[in-house]
Amino acid sequence: MISAFYDVAVIGAGPAGLAAALSTNEHGAKTLLIEREANLGGMLKQCLNDEFGIIRFGEKLTGPEYAYRFISRLHESSIEVSGLTFVSKIEKQQFGYSLTLVNGNGISKTACKSIVLACGCREHTPGELGINDRHPAGVITAGAVQYYINILEKMPTRRCVILGSGDIGLIMARRLRQKGAEVVGVYEANSTVSGLTRNVNECLDDYGIPLFTNKTVTRIYGKGRISAVEISSVDENKAPVPGTQEIIDCDALILSVGLIPENELTVSLKTPMDERTKGPVIDQDYMTMNDGIFCCGNALHVNDVVDYVTESGEAAGHAAARWASTGWISARRNGRNSYAEIRTDDSLSYIVPQRLNINKLVAPVTFYFRSKKEMGKSLLVATLNGNEIYRCIFPRLRPPEMEKLVMNLQYMDIDYGNIINFSLTEIPSC
Repeated sequence: MISAFYDVAVIGAGPAGLAAALSTNEHGAKTLLIEREANLGGMLKQCLNDEFGIIRFGEKLTGPEYAYRFISRLHESSIEVSGLTFVSKIEKQQFGYSLTLVNGNGISKTACKSIVLACGCREHTPGELGINDRHPAGVITAGAVQYYINILEKMPTRRCVILGSGDIGLIMARRLRQKGAEVVGVYEANSTVSGLTRNVNECLDDYGIPLFTNKTVTRIYGKGRISAVEISSVDENKAPVPGTQEIIDCDALILSVGLIPENELTVSLKTPMDERTKGPVIDQDYMTMNDGIFCCGNALHVNDVVDYVTESGEAAGHAAARWASTGWISARRNGRNSYAEIRTDDSLSYIVPQRLNINKLVAPVTFYFRSKKEMGKSLLVATLNGNEIYRCIFPRLRPPEMEKLVMNLQYMDIDYGNIINFSLTEIPSC
């Protein structure tokens, strides 16, 4: 039996979910915000570094300070919040969708006209690396280390090795050094760093923490707890190079080897996914290929700046509220899809959105993309069915640093089935 009915259900109360819920509420939608943890804010709760809000608020904020800007507005709104609640199933219904919720009160069902998936992302786990079949204690992700130190006020290591140069790992290298731990080094299998340049400068260089590229962990030693790791150089295919092994004593191996969107619910809806982003395929209003299902933030693709996460949450929330009010506008009319397809060549890692609903081309379209490799001054060109429609120059591009561009496509003659292709070319220096 369905216990309640809402216009929009937002799943996840991190920065994307908070922004989405506030946006749906501001646009007149009766909103339910569902969060699996007791407190709102997602990962922001444990991020004490003051690198948030520069774009949105023009000042540096810690994660909790940034989250509070939205949580305080939430408490003043009519949004209903269900904490410590899991969504175990989403089912399509004639009126929209039903959600099966599990919490301390048992199992219940609620209903809504549209859904915003704002479930965030997760770290790759030790079991996904395939270094050893079994891992001793002390093999831990950078996010878990952040939780131990910043929330529990516990030190999980005294001498550690960090594998991977993702931003959380770089930030935690600095935090561990500040708390008195020895960080032997950060080891990256790629030839370039995975994190933002500012984090390399402020977290490693400023604290004298060495960074080693083209190196990875090939063996872990220890029974009850890790006692050492084996480091090997890797070739261009990331295969260990024989004879390059070195043993480093440590009591922890901290993993910072990338983030992927939490997409179990998305996959359960049989929503088409993008293998490059690991999130769903969406149109310019953040609607997936399932009518009334929207996705935003790190559940869509992993962002490097929280301000963009918030921006996507607000846009998705607005669109979800509009859908709940009017059903505006499906790409499926008269038995056909009214999508134009967005593609890239090998110069880009990905671009979102991946589709354009031509029925909704009434405003400029915001795109986010990453280059495939580090590039100097570069030219981005967009073509429509082979004809150039847009070009823009970027002074420098790095895969860890997401780029944003806004295109006026509403006045172009774009039809369903058309292809818009994006390509990058590095401009030779004089």
